[in-house]
Order: sequence, then structure tokens, then C-alpha cells
Amino acid sequence: MTHSEPSPWCLLCMRRPSRSIVLAFLALPLLAALVFWLNERQSDTAPRSSAAIPVRVISVAQQDVPRHVSALGSVLSLHSVEVRPQVDGILTKVLVKEGQWVGRGDLLATLDDRSIRASLDQARAQLGQSQAQLQGAAVDLRRYRLLSTDDGVSKQTLDQQQALYTQLQATVKGNQAAIANAQVQLSHTQIHSPVTGRVGIRNIDEGNLVRSSDARGLFSVTQIDPIAVEFSLPQQMLPTLQKLLKASTPAQVLAFMDADGENTLLGEGHLALIDNQIAANTGTVRIKAEFGNADARLWPGQLVTVQLRTGIDQQALVVPPPVVQRGLDGHFVYRLEGDQVTSVPVKVLYQDSALTTVAGVKVGDLLVLDGQSRLKPGARVKVVPQEANTDSDDMADGRSRP
Repeated sequence: MTHSEPSPWCLLCMRRPSRSIVLAFLALPLLAALVFWLNERQSDTAPRSSAAIPVRVISVAQQDVPRHVSALGSVLSLHSVEVRPQVDGILTKVLVKEGQWVGRGDLLATLDDRSIRASLDQARAQLGQSQAQLQGAAVDLRRYRLLSTDDGVSKQTLDQQQALYTQLQATVKGNQAAIANAQVQLSHTQIHSPVTGRVGIRNIDEGNLVRSSDARGLFSVTQIDPIAVEFSLPQQMLPTLQKLLKASTPAQVLAFMDADGENTLLGEGHLALIDNQIAANTGTVRIKAEFGNADARLWPGQLVTVQLRTGIDQQALVVPPPVVQRGLDGHFVYRLEGDQVTSVPVKVLYQDSALTTVAGVKVGDLLVLDGQSRLKPGARVKVVPQEANTDSDDMADGRSRP
């Protein structure tokens, strides 16, 4: 029994089902991979959209807050004297060194006094001569008066003796004045310190001829303790300044210097003086404060930052400055309520570099300290401990540490 060969049409029909099956088998893994990828993406997206934002919080505190106004000031000596000779002469001796501390009345330098002493001796001699002549004239005058009662001497002679006596009295007074002047000149040959302070750089050495008309003095003596700081404030502050000046307790003034990026306290003083007029070109009034300066931390000519205390807010609500944010409608803070935050409008009453006084919150409210740039009302947050160092990816850029 013979078998016939299959026809080509039958072979074609047998091949078509096998190709479809192969394609189906190839498509199934791709489809499964696509479904798995979509499921994974949805599972990754859902938790991220609801992830808690890490923030740090701080509670609202209540305390007395001193108010200050700041300005740039210049340190001035209360007394600075240029020591100059008051008489001409040779500078014989300088008894102090540059930079030495001296007291009021200390001897600083001496001048050659020989010619002045000679003038003083001459004046004294002339005084002795005039006094002797005056004494003789007085005796003659008494005698002439007795004789005139009996017409023993003419009235003309008596009058002449009286005139001589008066003339000699004037001569004696002139001699006494000459002596006093010579004594003053002699005292000027010894130069004493007029104030307590520090000796500056010497301009003239010993042995030089000095004159009272010289443009330069011998040196300067500058008082260091106490010392003053002068600064200016806007004229709008004048009523407050007048009130502070009349207060029973002097208003506190602090002086700082910027050293290595930090403000270093140099001294604590008090408000001493308000100038008697306002500068018309700047609209400011000059203020002077006095400081005790025993440790010489303030130096004449030094530029300092001045803080004048203008008042104290009793039991004010305070937060660090980074807590308060500025929006289109004004200032606001993010308050923690459970695991979410709400936006609370506040009013800034006073602010400095260390703290901000606000109204609109309560004592103990937990407010967001940093991370606000990623927040919005109703956002879920995760409180990070104050001691933790979070990565920059978890916290908002530009945060500030308390």
C-alpha cells in the first residue's frame, strides 16, 4: 500500500499555527515585565508623595526682652592735652617715656630757668630798694604833718612829700608784680601733666630750643579712663533719648568691635549727653556715652558698634529669627499640630540678631525652626531632634542653627 506525498497547501497550513505560537510565547515575558515595572513605579511613587518632611521645632518662650538701637561710633578721650612750653628756653630734661601712664600734676619736663631766676632776683632787689625808700618817705611825711600844725613847714612841702610817698607805694606794688610775674615764668620751666592719662609720641628731644609759638608741642597726654564714645542717631529718636537722659537710672550703652567675624564686647557705659542741635544735612543728632576703661580696651579714635538700650519688653513671647517667615500677606510661622503643620500669621514686635518678639502665638507652641521651604499648610512632618545632624537633602537650604 503506497502513501501519497502531502500537497504543498497542506504543509503551509501546518506551518502557520507554529509561528503564531512562537510569537505569543515571545510577547508574554515582555508584557509581564511591563506590568511589573508599572506596579513597581506606582508603589515607589505613592510612599514618596506621602513621606513626612523632616524639620526641627522649637517652643515659644516668654522672657523680658531689652530693646536696643545700634549705631557706628567713634571712641574719644574726655581730655586730650597737647603739652607745649609756655616760655622760651632750652629743653633740659624729659622725665617721662613715650607710652607712660602719668597722673595729674606729675612733672613731665624741665626747661633752662637760669635767666628767669636772674630776673626774679633782680625784681626782688628792686622791691627791697623801693620798700626802703617808701619807709623813709613815710617817716618824713609824719614829721611834716606834725610841723604843719605849727606852720613849721609849708603846705607845699607837705603836699610834695605826700606825693612822693604815694609814688613810692606804687613803685613797691610794681616791684611786687614783677616778682609775681617772674615766679610764674619760673614755674613754667617745669612742665606738669594737666590730666591723668597716657603720654604719646615725643616730638622734640632734650637739648632743643623750644618756644611758646612752636607749631608742635612736646607730646600729648590723653585720658584713657574714663573714656567716651560718640555716635549719631536719627532725629526721630530724640524724644526717646530725652526720656532716657531724664531717667533716674542711666541708660545702658554697650560697645562692640568686629573681630574675626564676631562681635567682641569692649565695654559697658551709660548715656551721658545729647548734642544741643540736630545736623540739618543728615537729620541726625550726636550722642555721647561714657565708659569705664580700666583695662584700656577702648582706644581713642577706634571705630566701634554701639548698642543703646531704649527699653525692656516685659514677659514678651520670643522665638529665634529663622522661625518667622515672610509671605505675601505678612509674617507667619508654621505651628506643629500632631504630625502636621499649619500656617499661623504673626506680628513682629521687635527683632535683633538673637531673637524675635512676636504676637499671635502662645507660650509652649511648637514652631518649625528650619525646613520651611518644603512646607505648606497641612503637610506631614517628622520632628528631628535638635542634636541630630541632618543631610542637606532632608532639610531646606539656607537653614540657620540656633
